[in-house]
Amino acid sequence: MRVLRRGDTGPDVAEIRAIFAGMDLLPQVTGAEQYETFDVAVEQAVRAFQQRRGLITDGVVGPATYQALKGASYHLGSRPLAHMISSPVQGDDVFALQERLTELGFDAGRPDGHFGSQTARALMTFQRDMRLTPDGICGPATIRELHRLSSPRARGGRPVFLREQEQVRRAGPRLRGKRIVIDPGHGGEDLGVVAGGLREADIAWDLARRLEGRMQATGMEALISRGPNHSPTELERARFANDAGADLFLSLHSDGNPSPRAQGVASFHFGTGNGTTSTVGELLAGFIQREVAARTGLRDCRTHYKTWEIFTRTRCPAVRVEIGYLTNPDDARNLGDPAFRDIVAEGILIAVKRLYLLGEGDQPTGTFTFADVLAHELAKAE
Repeated sequence: MRVLRRGDTGPDVAEIRAIFAGMDLLPQVTGAEQYETFDVAVEQAVRAFQQRRGLITDGVVGPATYQALKGASYHLGSRPLAHMISSPVQGDDVFALQERLTELGFDAGRPDGHFGSQTARALMTFQRDMRLTPDGICGPATIRELHRLSSPRARGGRPVFLREQEQVRRAGPRLRGKRIVIDPGHGGEDLGVVAGGLREADIAWDLARRLEGRMQATGMEALISRGPNHSPTELERARFANDAGADLFLSLHSDGNPSPRAQGVASFHFGTGNGTTSTVGELLAGFIQREVAARTGLRDCRTHYKTWEIFTRTRCPAVRVEIGYLTNPDDARNLGDPAFRDIVAEGILIAVKRLYLLGEGDQPTGTFTFADVLAHELAKAE
């Protein structure tokens, strides 16, 4: 569908209005003209929905927002669910199924609202245990069993994210052997934010190469998700990390804003706002945020949870860092300096090291150095 924003009209706007009315985010209206108009009330509803879902809050219905809206119109039991390779099923009902299976002890993977092969396997295992036909289709009989087991039940840690934490603990404090995918944003014809003579795609690529060199020097296996003239989709970037069996995924970006006063660094991780979050992703985002802000003097814009596809489709913990605003004169001047980009790369590396240290021999934020990392790696090797 086309991108919808304030001032647009037509039946696709009427569809959006109908979905919001069903969610009590908009009142029902009469009159075809008003019903097909994207007015201020619709924009406010879009922003409220985006904020609730961890999407970019821009008031515009683009592909990601439309997909989330369509998914929100489904609840568990409103339609049969099955794994379809040619046309993947997605929606809130899939998310609810994944969470329910996980709570019952069946490994459906990270709850992401996409009915994939891992969800299908967990569903068939559940069906076999319940003496149902193990066809991988979540139909009326399966729904009845899920509801029958729904109460009372204890709620504790989320198993998929507890496994993430355990994997980090078992991996040990050394960086050698860790496989990290570095994802420079944009690329090719997609230049990202362009301002002050700088292009976001170029800044991200340069940062990725600097980080790659430092990681390889510690014995890590650093893989870059794209070439300098290529711009994969978010799904392709996630698949690259999954196929590589990555331990961590780091996406590098810079930002832009109509206001030249907007500035600083922000970090993002997977989370839905209802208690479902990547605990390792959140921890790493916090380390990166504090290290980069402390070392560079960039304004600390904190960490945030999001449901971006780059988070929902990667199987390993993933973090995206927005390093400075190219539309801000101070941030742009800093990012244009190679020495500054070296500092950013070192800060990210130190954050990864702190993640694996798990408090062992840790040092205050901003004081751990690349030389300290190399010395620690050497000492652990002896």
